[in-house]
Amino acid sequence: MNRVKIDLEFIFRASPGILYSFFTEPAKIVRWFCDEVDISGNVFTFMWSGSEEVARLVGNEDEEKLRFKWEASDNDEEYLEIRFSQAPVTNETILEITDFCDEDEKEDQKNLWTSQMEKLRHETGG
Repeated sequence: MNRVKIDLEFIFRASPGILYSFFTEPAKIVRWFCDEVDISGNVFTFMWSGSEEVARLVGNEDEEKLRFKWEASDNDEEYLEIRFSQAPVTNETILEITDFCDEDEKEDQKNLWTSQMEKLRHETGG
């Protein structure tokens, strides 16, 4: 199956610093992303309903960008990247996500991220 890259963009009223903390602090990650998370150095172990996925943080620019590599991925070119920037006129935060999935799962993956971002928006107040 062909793998494809997807790029998504979401607008938040919360600052980049607040959003960044919801991707890096265990107590905040579990409020919107997974059931449990264990962070040991640069290794994040995410748990959902008894299954787990391990990701290594391979890029970190405070309040600007995070890049993860999933340990289960067979493709070294794939990653999950989250970028945070501020719109100059509106002062809103632009959260950009780059992810990879099977070509036939593209819409499902986009829908999943949209649903997760709604949870995050609720948790961050906007």
